[in-house]
Amino acid sequence: MATLTIPDQQSTLTAFEDIRAYLAARGVWIDRWTASHPFADDASQDEILAAYAHVLQPLMAQHGYQTADVISVHAQTPNLPEIRAKFLREHTHTEDEVRFFVDGQGYFWFNLPEAENGPEPVFCVKCEAGDILSVPANVKHWFDLGPVAFVKTIRIFTDSSGWTPHYTDSGVDARYLGAAVG
Repeated sequence: MATLTIPDQQSTLTAFEDIRAYLAARGVWIDRWTASHPFADDASQDEILAAYAHVLQPLMAQHGYQTADVISVHAQTPNLPEIRAKFLREHTHTEDEVRFFVDGQGYFWFNLPEAENGPEPVFCVKCEAGDILSVPANVKHWFDLGPVAFVKTIRIFTDSSGWTPHYTDSGVDARYLGAAVG
C-alpha cells in the first residue's frame, strides 16, 4: 500500500485516505485496485495488459486514454543503471501519466509549484502492487525504482507522444537522491 513521505518535514503518511486527501488537494489522483495476477519476470507486455484489461478498458474509455504499455524492471534487466537514470531526472509530460502498479514498488517524487499559502515541499509517494496514480500533465516529477529495482507497472496515456519526458534540469531531483522514504 502507498506511503507518502515529505523528507524536509520529516513527515510520513501511511493511512490511504490521508494520502488520497493530501494528493487530491494538490491535483494528484490515487486509488487502489486489486493486483492479484502473479507474473514471471519475463512476462510479456501483452500478457500483463490482458490480465488487467477488465479494469483498464473502462478507465481508458471513460477518460479518453488511447494507449498503454508495461514497464517491467527487475535485477536482471539489461542496462538497469541507464534505465534507472532516465527516470530519476525531474521532468514533465504534456498529458497525464497514469500508472497502475501490478507488482513490486516504485517511488514517485513531486516538485509542485508554490501554492497560495507558500512553497510546496517536495514529496514522495511509494507505490506498491495495487496502487494506481495519475501524475497531472505538466507537473514536475521523477520516478525512482528504489533499492530493490523490481516493478511491473502499466502506463496509460492519451497518445504515445505523451510518454516523452521534458527534462527540467532544475537539479532538485539530485537533492533527494538516496533520501530515506517509506
